[in-house]
Amino acid sequence: MKTLKGPAIFLAQFIGAEPPFNRLDTIAKWAADLGYVGVQMPTGGADSVFDLARAAESQTYCDEIAGVLAENGLQITELSTHLQGQLVAVHPAYDDLFDGFAPPELRGKPAQRQAWAVDQVKAAAKASQRLGLTAHATFSGALAWPYLYPWPQRPAGLVEEAFAELGRRWTPILNAFEDSGVDVCFEIHPGEDLHDGATFERFLEQVGGHRRANILYDPSHFVLQQLDYLDFIDRYHPRIRAFHVKDAEFRPNGRSGVYGGYQNWVDRPGRFRSLGDGQVDFGAIFSKLAAYDYPGWAVLEWECALKHPEDGAREGAPFIRDHIIRVTPHAFDDFAASGVDAGQNRRLLGL
Repeated sequence: MKTLKGPAIFLAQFIGAEPPFNRLDTIAKWAADLGYVGVQMPTGGADSVFDLARAAESQTYCDEIAGVLAENGLQITELSTHLQGQLVAVHPAYDDLFDGFAPPELRGKPAQRQAWAVDQVKAAAKASQRLGLTAHATFSGALAWPYLYPWPQRPAGLVEEAFAELGRRWTPILNAFEDSGVDVCFEIHPGEDLHDGATFERFLEQVGGHRRANILYDPSHFVLQQLDYLDFIDRYHPRIRAFHVKDAEFRPNGRSGVYGGYQNWVDRPGRFRSLGDGQVDFGAIFSKLAAYDYPGWAVLEWECALKHPEDGAREGAPFIRDHIIRVTPHAFDDFAASGVDAGQNRRLLGL
């Protein structure tokens, strides 16, 4: 069995214009002072402290980044292309909303935006290789999401064609990650075509069971869908290669349920919470991941409708550290082993 690595923190919700969150060296010190030993690095957005294109081309730059983090006792857990991965597949209904994920000169140009996104995610494969990483965090994008609810009745073949096209778009990207020796970990997330186990299976079929097509496991998204997040681990643990430690709660009533009634996050029955404030059974999750030899990191993703992010980050490090199970090197009852040999086993069976 393997002991999970961590605690780590996803920096996407913290990088910003104000110190200490505006520079890599200062945000690294902030994270280390809170007790984190790893950071998941976002690679998109105007406030990014990481130059993805440069990292893909320059080993020197990657070594410099790793050095800045190492000075604070940190290492990169995974790079993230959530924003760019989303743009690999966008239904036209969402073009305007997702244009903000792309550079200004590509907005209103969906074909060019998609090509840029593909290049970005492929660059992350090379950058991950240079940094010595084995997993990468991203989104799948979505073509079928507007048709999630089967009304009006979906025409035959619509969903199948959506996933066939998603497979066609991602297969060359997965091959690039194969060349770099890095797993692509799709966050299973509403709004993506890969939002539960059934849709992940559809996608896996379209990419021929590609060994680099894997999962970023985040139980909070399963709570909001009312999906069994523990059974999910039992079913898909061979493909789980990244882990967001994020809490959530679901408190339905006679007025609103899973769909949320178009309400803001704070008013929805299902909402994300800071670690320990929601309903997720993290003791069971960490136990299952340890039992299944999960090889990666436990990474805090802070998203909460109520609590201040800095409080969530401060509380998150000890929460994760206290849940990581240092796995035992031997069975608890080894002290009572009788040293029986094969011959005696047969005698004990009356053979």
